[in-house]
Amino acid sequence: MTDTSEKHHRRSIRLKGYDYSQAGAYFVTICTDDRQNIFGEIINGKMHLNHIGQIIKTEWDKTPKIRSNVDLDESVIMPNHVHGIILILDDGRGVSPYAPTTFRSPSKNLGAIVRGFKSTTTKQINEARKSFSTSVWQRNYYEHIIRNEHELNRIREYSVYNPLRWQFDRENLEGKPDQQEIDFWKNFE
Repeated sequence: MTDTSEKHHRRSIRLKGYDYSQAGAYFVTICTDDRQNIFGEIINGKMHLNHIGQIIKTEWDKTPKIRSNVDLDESVIMPNHVHGIILILDDGRGVSPYAPTTFRSPSKNLGAIVRGFKSTTTKQINEARKSFSTSVWQRNYYEHIIRNEHELNRIREYSVYNPLRWQFDRENLEGKPDQQEIDFWKNFE
């Protein structure tokens, strides 16, 4: 019998040893499968959500109502991806989101939050499209642990101005990232 564990092993893109259930601020980017532009379109630098985009917005905004340990900060829905800042809070809901504090159960970690969002939106989108076999989201998501207020403010700014820069966005298959976009992300490495 041959060992196929290496064949089926996928390398994690998460920070090794980091507890993604602890209180903190996290920036996530969740992309559609094959970067399909299914949430609407950008016209004159402004995102116009279609019916599917409205599903995404409604479910994103519901996240803190469903999960008591979560609050949301700045977010933006683009034609084929979502950027959002997720705050995982401690039980007191008043502690700074930058300082890791107590352990959370796995069901309340960042992965579970994103997984729940992707699951409920996929179901609703497939019902709206009358298709139950079409993939909506790509596997996994990008995350960045926000370490201080300076990073938080830069990411907020990036999110707010993202629709204005759509033609240069790396997620826009028709656009090409410019040097400013590349430099922005290098500052977080």
